Amino acid sequence: MKLIRFGAEGNEQPGVQLTDGTKLDVSAFGTDYNEEFFGNNGIEKLSAWLGENQSSCPKVSDDVRLGVPLTRPSKIVCVGLNYAQHAAEAGMEVPKEPVLFFKSTTALVGPNDDVIIPKNSTKSDWEVELAIVIGKKASYVEEANAFDHVAGYVLHNDVSERAFQIERSGQWCKGKGCDTFAPVGPFIATKDEIPNPNNLNLWLKLNGKMMQNSSTSDFIFNVQHVVSHISQFMTLLPGDIISTGTPFGVGLGLTPPLYLKEGDVMELGIEGLGVSRQVCKNYQG
Repeated sequence: MKLIRFGAEGNEQPGVQLTDGTKLDVSAFGTDYNEEFFGNNGIEKLSAWLGENQSSCPKVSDDVRLGVPLTRPSKIVCVGLNYAQHAAEAGMEVPKEPVLFFKSTTALVGPNDDVIIPKNSTKSDWEVELAIVIGKKASYVEEANAFDHVAGYVLHNDVSERAFQIERSGQWCKGKGCDTFAPVGPFIATKDEIPNPNNLNLWLKLNGKMMQNSSTSDFIFNVQHVVSHISQFMTLLPGDIISTGTPFGVGLGLTPPLYLKEGDVMELGIEGLGVSRQVCKNYQG
């Protein structure tokens, strides 16, 4: 199943996208895609409900805005330097265990919303990433059981401001949590649709030029390792997002480096998880 949310910002409604691309409004199901939904077998209940009610669900036009395909989660946990070639281009050692940081939930925007280059930014950058959506509370989970706690997967652009991230005192969150720096979607694919998340093509184009083109088979730490590892340090709640890192090809790693400017267009996709598109706009204070 592919879960979507659609409508104006702040007024999104839950929907599904069928295999033929048709989008349906499932607000009559009675719940949004939130912690309660994911933590109480909502996917299975929605599937059963659709079996009886699909024919009466209104269709959603393709020109309707897509929002973030879940309500604001309790947290977004990110893994840094999870591809060996990306660690090399960043000039950093391959980590011995996952590097973790948080991304603010206020950074979340829809898959095709504008990305706002922050005030005083000089080094905003792109990062296509596979993100995991947690479906069952996870605390001290063993790797062998990690997939039991996954609801599905979603495309994420981990937009990053490198000067804020690297050149300012403190942790990486300064460069990761800016408003609009987490475009997510177009949909959450439930885990049955993605048999092997550790072998998916992922790519990003900037103004039509391919910048990143790799595979999650190059993970240093795979999906089940990441879920298990994070759960040793914090409880993951249903609906939480884990972003698993980006492959090589970011602007920071180019010679000379290349950063985002107003009018730039980022297009990105992951096998089985659709495509998103963001236009960069300067901050207007």
